[in-house]
Amino acid sequence: MRYADDMSPGAATGPLPAARADGERGSSRRSFIRSTSAGVTSVALGASVAASAGPAAEAAETARPTTARRAALPLAVTPACSGQETPASIEGPLFKPNSPARGDLITPAIRGVRLDLSGVVYDTSCTPLPETLIEFWQCDQNGDYDTAGFSLRGHQYTDSRGAYLLRTIIPRDYWGRWGQRAPHIHTQVQVSGGPVLVTQLYFPDDTQAYGRDFSALNAADRLLNRACTIELTGPANGRYTGTFDFVITTKV
Repeated sequence: MRYADDMSPGAATGPLPAARADGERGSSRRSFIRSTSAGVTSVALGASVAASAGPAAEAAETARPTTARRAALPLAVTPACSGQETPASIEGPLFKPNSPARGDLITPAIRGVRLDLSGVVYDTSCTPLPETLIEFWQCDQNGDYDTAGFSLRGHQYTDSRGAYLLRTIIPRDYWGRWGQRAPHIHTQVQVSGGPVLVTQLYFPDDTQAYGRDFSALNAADRLLNRACTIELTGPANGRYTGTFDFVITTKV
């Protein structure tokens, strides 16, 4: 059975599936009560290119392999960050608290197109945020959400560099209260003591999965925000690699 996962104030009223019981909606926010405050890692970059001390030094530098000369050049510490907060979206009624702590959502029942999704969580000054809570939930390859268990649901904390890695699948489209929803992944992101960012991640128009037309699905989805599109590479051997960086506010 498929379930719609989108609700917001002002949405049309009507009977909801059993999966939308008021008890579940009432617990639709997972409290983040980590006892330790998040440490903010600031990485300083200091690299210099040695100056030539004379003809002999210049000759030695010229004789170095290209890779060695390139390694001496300053490198970017982190990917570019705009400093603009990631747009929020609705949570929907199918969030479940107490999901397992895990970064790999692939279980034996999952047969979808694989996706390795990674990125960094920044604050609005573009500082990476270690120990940030990220919650993920999504439907499966058939467009169904697991409301009895925790299939394709989980949470994790960013590492010392503010980075995360999620192993999952590309979800299927489905019909919900808001019409036909484009494939998307629900997320909640929160630094300790900060507000919760609730949003949804989408896929590029040229994504290939389940024989679906992602371009048409994206165009028809009234909730889709192009600023929340995953940068996708592939497919290679039936697997996609994606990146998405979150920018969140840390002050309530």
